[in-house]
Amino acid sequence: MMTGKPETNGNAIEIRDLRVDYGDFVAVNDLSLTVPYGEVYGLVGPNGAGKTSTFRVLATLMEPMYGEVSLAGIDALEDKESARRIMGYMPDLAPVPSDLKVREFLEFYTHTYALGTRNECRSRAEECLEIVSLTDQRNSWCRELSRGQTQRLVLAKTLLPSPKVMILDEPASGLDPLSRRELRLSLQAIAHEGATVFVSSHILSELAEMCSSLCVMNQGQILASGTATEVRNQLGRAERQIAVTVLGPRDNIASWLTSQHGVLEVTKSEQHDQRVILRFTGGDHEQAALLSGILEQGVAVKSFEEKSASFEDILVKIAEDNRRQEGSPDEN
Repeated sequence: MMTGKPETNGNAIEIRDLRVDYGDFVAVNDLSLTVPYGEVYGLVGPNGAGKTSTFRVLATLMEPMYGEVSLAGIDALEDKESARRIMGYMPDLAPVPSDLKVREFLEFYTHTYALGTRNECRSRAEECLEIVSLTDQRNSWCRELSRGQTQRLVLAKTLLPSPKVMILDEPASGLDPLSRRELRLSLQAIAHEGATVFVSSHILSELAEMCSSLCVMNQGQILASGTATEVRNQLGRAERQIAVTVLGPRDNIASWLTSQHGVLEVTKSEQHDQRVILRFTGGDHEQAALLSGILEQGVAVKSFEEKSASFEDILVKIAEDNRRQEGSPDEN
């Protein structure tokens, strides 16, 4: 069984003024954030942003310079054992033994966690396999699993003791689109059953489709937090690019789009003679209304795709803005 419906009082994770140093290098710089109960909450940032250091402190695997960390109301820095009992931690690229079958791997850990009788342990292993959609691979050797299946097997192992708080470091790293979709559905099901999932990635679009809320971290600090749309707005990236592919001539719909509110520019794709690309500044509701408007024109739409900016794109934009704001001596 999972933990039941999410609690509603307080926060599952509370971090206050967290600082992590490696010699003279500041990995996490006075970080503060809260994660409500029952959410899939994302932490996005490039390599070196401080994500793994933050997660290792949350997982009670390293001591910070200073700060406060609370997991489900437990002081994780002062009472590590109690924190570990309600927390599950999945590191990036966690290994699995090649000489065990999937069910054997999970059943070994059910006994390690002392989850009950042999039958109860087997039942719990089967429950977790079902949650991560690996039931059909229960008798497969671990070495036969794809990378996505291996990630989901480690997730199933993390689920075994029914943790209230799950800390997953780059669980979607290197996964193909189908595996990411299966992982996303698994995490959302886990949160629906009551666990709080705190997940990291260096790809903003990857977390945007997976998480209810997220925050962006760079150089040890939080740059923005909220929904994916709110984060984009806070970082000055409210503008998005949309590719519309139609069946038939595109000239009429391209002309119509140029007159619509929020559309800054419309260009015709050179690689595809039925596609138009537009720069759009509206939010999610305005984007949905734009699609409805296109359909009302009697246009057969084959695809309507938003291109989300990668985190690298966002950092480049921020760096450029910083340079412009600082300016040269001649510009001041």
